[in-house]
Amino acid sequence: MARMVNCRKLGKELPGLDFVPFDDELGTRLYNEVSAQGWQMWLEHSKMLINEYRLDLITQQAFDLLHTRCHEFFFGEGSELPKEFVAPQHKH
Repeated sequence: MARMVNCRKLGKELPGLDFVPFDDELGTRLYNEVSAQGWQMWLEHSKMLINEYRLDLITQQAFDLLHTRCHEFFFGEGSELPKEFVAPQHKH
């Protein structure tokens, strides 16, 4: 049976993460307060950030930016979109 959490992002009880995403206090909070579905939302958002900012994921600067934005996404005002970001047009 899946471990259930009261998801901070989605505001309801859902299956939690199977892992601690960061080896620090933020990782522990995410594990305890974010659902797997909420984490998937972050992964999609983080892909956009990586692409828009052209982040080199092996650098400390990229880690720091994503770590900060992850905290904002779940526990702050939300992660801001880059000024240059244009949402893709969906085909109808």
